[in-house]
Amino acid sequence: MVKYTETEIIVANAAKEIQDGDIVVIGQGIPMAAGVLAKATHAPNCIILTEAGLVDIRPFRNPLHIADPTCTRGYTYSCDMIDIFATIVNRGLVDVTFLGVGQIDRFGNMNSTVFGDYDNFRMRMMGAGGAPEFFGYARKAVLTMRGGKFVEKVDYVSSPGYLDGYGARERAGFPPGSGPKVLYSAKGVFHFEEESGEIFLYGLFPGHTVGEIKAEVPWELKVAEELVELPPPTREEVDLIREFAPEIAAGRRLQLELSVPRILQALNKQRT
Repeated sequence: MVKYTETEIIVANAAKEIQDGDIVVIGQGIPMAAGVLAKATHAPNCIILTEAGLVDIRPFRNPLHIADPTCTRGYTYSCDMIDIFATIVNRGLVDVTFLGVGQIDRFGNMNSTVFGDYDNFRMRMMGAGGAPEFFGYARKAVLTMRGGKFVEKVDYVSSPGYLDGYGARERAGFPPGSGPKVLYSAKGVFHFEEESGEIFLYGLFPGHTVGEIKAEVPWELKVAEELVELPPPTREEVDLIREFAPEIAAGRRLQLELSVPRILQALNKQRT
């Protein structure tokens, strides 16, 4: 049996949301690892682009930021951010987008800006960036949540989901049919009901239970009648993820476990 981390099983399953030939807008971290894995396995003809303007990139490591040209072996063409939105995203040409989540409520409203009060926050995150546009115009928005939380009400709405339920998003002026479609957490996968816009548990990762997931959700979480059991990553998938993004594969906890002793050892040497 292949040993894998929580992040690796998220990446391996999220990658399957991409079909061969899809046009995919991706940022850094887990989403980029999922895109690269898809392109290396079942979707070699997908086109990966970043909101900063690199189109059809072929990255060999995770970008340091959304405009990092040193992460890729090449790209078909580059343009500026306005062109990415005006000529690709806003014309509805994007098939899939991936977005990271800090907090999310039952209707998919997402916070990636601050924890706590906006003017007196406990922690500042990366912010929305182009997420609201991607939510609005991509055919499928895939969310990944690693370390984030389900909450009754997000501290800040970075990217509106289905607002307060069915029809609210369209009434607010967003394109019909837009909004989040699927969320991967460290324990399972969630979909959104078409008739209500409410999130529900669709499948479980190996070793996790419905009760365990419900305990993390502050409302009565709906559960699919027939839950899907999601597969663990294969040996090939784990190897590809670790080669591309070892810092992501390791996860934050393992990174700390490995790096802290080295830092303390170095400090002790300096003292002696």
